[in-house]
Amino acid sequence: MVGAGSSGIASCQVLQARGIPFDCFEKGSGVGGNWRYENDNGMSSAYRSLHINTSRRMMAYASYPMPEDYPDYPNHFQIARYFDDYVDHFGFRDRISFRTEVVSVTPAGDEWEVTVRGPDGEGTARRYAAVLVANGHHWDARWPEPPYPGSETFAGEQMHVHHYREPDVLAGKRVLVLGIGNSATDVAVESSRNAERTFLAMRRGAHVIPKYLAGKPTDEAGSPLASRLPLAAQRFMYRRALKVAAGEMTDYGLPEPDHKLLEAHPTISSDLLPRIGHGDITIKPNIESFERDSVRFADGSVEPIDLVIYCTGYKISFPFLDQGLIDARDNRIPLYRRVVSAERPGLYFIGLIQPLGAIMPIAEAQSEWVADLLEGRASLPTARPMRRVIEREQRRMAKRYVASKRHTIQVDFYPYMRTIARERRRSKRGGPLAGLLARRSHELRVGTS
Repeated sequence: MVGAGSSGIASCQVLQARGIPFDCFEKGSGVGGNWRYENDNGMSSAYRSLHINTSRRMMAYASYPMPEDYPDYPNHFQIARYFDDYVDHFGFRDRISFRTEVVSVTPAGDEWEVTVRGPDGEGTARRYAAVLVANGHHWDARWPEPPYPGSETFAGEQMHVHHYREPDVLAGKRVLVLGIGNSATDVAVESSRNAERTFLAMRRGAHVIPKYLAGKPTDEAGSPLASRLPLAAQRFMYRRALKVAAGEMTDYGLPEPDHKLLEAHPTISSDLLPRIGHGDITIKPNIESFERDSVRFADGSVEPIDLVIYCTGYKISFPFLDQGLIDARDNRIPLYRRVVSAERPGLYFIGLIQPLGAIMPIAEAQSEWVADLLEGRASLPTARPMRRVIEREQRRMAKRYVASKRHTIQVDFYPYMRTIARERRRSKRGGPLAGLLARRSHELRVGTS
C-alpha cells in the first residue's frame, strides 16, 4: 500500500479484516496524509483554520463512526485524531512502515517490484502480487500555465495555497486571492479579517453553497433515493433551496455562473457571501497582467497588491510510477471504475476521485472491491471492454461538467457507490490473482502505499 492517508488506511483496514497480507509504506511519521497539519511528509495542504466541508456523519468510515461529541464540521486536528483512533482501534499501526518513501513501482512479470527508501536512506526492493496506490491528489501544486504576463517582475509576494498555513502572512497587506474553489473562499474570508484589503479574483463564477440548509448540514439533505432522480429534478430541488438560503450570486457582485448547479465541484462556504456583503472582500475578474507593485484585471481596473495567493488546484502525480505505466497528463487518468488499470493487472488506485460528497466511505468501498478481486471472489472484464467503459465515462463527464482539470476525476457519491456495489456483484468467478495469492500467501504480500 502506498500512503497512509485517509484512503490508504481504509485499504489497510479492509485487507487486515480479510486476512490478506500486506505492507503499507508512508513517507511521513504519522497517518492522516493531507489532514495532518504540517505533516512531515511535506505533502499536506492543510492550513491552521481548516475544517471539513462534508459533515462528519457523511465523511466517516462506515466501519468506524466519528465521535458523537465532534461538531458537524470538525477541524483538521479532530480529523487527524480520528484517523489515529481508527488505526489503533483496528490494530494495524505495526503494519505501516513510517518514514519510508516508495521510490519506484515497476512490473516484474506477473508481479510488481517496489523499491522503498527507509529512514536510514537505504533503498530496498521487494516483490508483490499487487500494488494499491493511495498517495493523494492534493499535494502537487498547479500554478497558472502559462504564467500571467509580468508575474516574473512583480515586486510583491506570490504563493500557492498549498503553502499557506497561518494568517500572520496576511496582516497589514493588500491581498489578492485567485480562485473560487473551497480553499480560495476559506483563505479570502480569513484574509478579510486579517489583511488591510482583500480581493477575490476568478475566471468564472460559481454557485456558493452554505454549509447548512434548514438547520441541517447541506450534504445531509441528499439521500440515496433522491440521487436516483433525473439530474434535472435534483438540480431543481437544490436550486430552489439555494435560492431561499442565499439568493442569486449576482446579488453579491459575483459573476453569473457560466454553468448549471451540479455541473461543477461545489464551492461550500457560509462565510463568503456575508463578507462580500460587508464590503470586506472585493470581487474582481481574472488577472490580465502584473505590474511592478500592482495587478491589472480583465476589466481594466488596477489595484496595488502586496501578496497573491494562487488557489489554482493540483496536478495528479505519481513520482514512483513511470509515465509509460500511467499517464496523468492534464489530470486525466484512464481507470476502470476509477480504480483499475486496464493495461496493468494488479495495479489499483484508491481514493483517486473528487466526489460530490465524502471520499472516505468511497475509499472503503473501493478497497472492499479490490479485496474481492485479490481473493478471487470477483473478476474483471478483459482489457477491451474495460477500455470501452472508461471511454464512455469520460464522454459522460465531458458532457456534464465544466471543462476543467479539477473535474477529470469527478464522481457523485451515491451513484458511484452503487456502481462499486454492482461491480462486486457482477461476477463471482475466480479473479486473475486468486491462484497467485493462494500459492504465495506466505511469501508475497499486497503492497499498499
